[in-house]
Amino acid sequence: MPQQVDASRIGELKEAVSGALDEAESSGASQAEADASLQRGLTATVRLGEVDTVEYHRDRGLAVTLYFGKAKGSASTADLSPTAVRETVLKAAAIARQTAEDECAGLADPQELARDIPDLQLHHPWDIEPERAITLARECEAAGLACDARLKNSEGATLTTHSGVRVYGNSHGFLAGLASTSHSLSCALVAQDGTDMQRDYWYTVSRNPRALEAAASVGQRAAERALARLGARRLATRRAPVLFAAELARGIFGHFVGAIRGPSQYRRASFLLDAAGQAVFPAFIDIVERPHILQGIASSPFDAEGVATRDRDLVRAGVLQGYVLGSYSARKLKLRTTGNAGGIHNLLVASGQAGSFQELLARMDTGLYVTELMGQGVNSVTGDYSRGASGFWVEHGQITYPVHELTIAGNLRDMLRQVVAVGSDVDTKGAIQTGSLLLESMTIAGE
Repeated sequence: MPQQVDASRIGELKEAVSGALDEAESSGASQAEADASLQRGLTATVRLGEVDTVEYHRDRGLAVTLYFGKAKGSASTADLSPTAVRETVLKAAAIARQTAEDECAGLADPQELARDIPDLQLHHPWDIEPERAITLARECEAAGLACDARLKNSEGATLTTHSGVRVYGNSHGFLAGLASTSHSLSCALVAQDGTDMQRDYWYTVSRNPRALEAAASVGQRAAERALARLGARRLATRRAPVLFAAELARGIFGHFVGAIRGPSQYRRASFLLDAAGQAVFPAFIDIVERPHILQGIASSPFDAEGVATRDRDLVRAGVLQGYVLGSYSARKLKLRTTGNAGGIHNLLVASGQAGSFQELLARMDTGLYVTELMGQGVNSVTGDYSRGASGFWVEHGQITYPVHELTIAGNLRDMLRQVVAVGSDVDTKGAIQTGSLLLESMTIAGE
């Protein structure tokens, strides 16, 4: 087995980062930062009971950024030896000396940096042998295929385990490291009835392997979803309420986050331009960021710049409270960083109009329940939204039949305002955690 990647490796990464910062000071840089990482992973894929692929992933790297005044240069290397670190710093310095100054460039302000770094229990290694990984993938796929004779094919089952260590340091005196893990198991099956063939999938993901769904359960869920899509019909074009499954609703809120990110705002390329302080959702919607959830998929005590992460209300009673900012975008907007360099940290959607999935179906009465989206027809500047979709037609609060070959369209700004309810069936497998999302209406293009 490859050498472990865990907290015991933080020391050697700190040496590499400290060495880079020392070299940067010797080069005359006014500021510097360095980020070093070690990664290790295993992926095993089985299809129709046969081993498809078994892959080990190993990676290491060091990225260095130097500032000479407001001029910036960056370079990276996969070699952490002192000689390679020195050469990388010299390359970054050479680049910085040739670049134009940018008044907003530079490290995060010292007072923003994390000082108390809590243990968020992000590292739960799974030293699983390839043979065991293959066995679990086979068990997952076999459980799904055994559900029904109409399950005639498979795109396979995949088990992945990943462990990583990262250390970040800068010339303000910040130097800290984290070890983290991520594990997943997925299965995609194909159901066939005559000439009708339908595919669907399911997956489980967690930082702790003991928190994963059972392998057989994942396969059976994939089977149920594929079988339910047999006999799919097309719809005539219409406007109707739309209910997004929880795992897809996350994407709608992802478009919202993209629109309020610092770069979208300072580049004037957002459908929510200058929206801070405005009502962008109905008053019953709250969205909060909780970076310190134990074992959270997107938890972190500090961001990519070493800035301390903190709980914050992003949307309160439907009103946008602020943007998602790193130091550079904050300076461009003359604001303060929100500790989001590198992304968001556990965004939780809460609703005063929450209900169970069945209650949301009853409230919708008649409309489209979307379980799959296709294509990339989203304009982040105008908010225009148009994507291929499939799912189920609902009448009188009951799922009646599967539908496919549809396009759903609307404008994201209107869609956010027209949220009717958010379900209590919260999907926790991503950085954004939300239940099913019911919208008042969208255009559904079919036959």
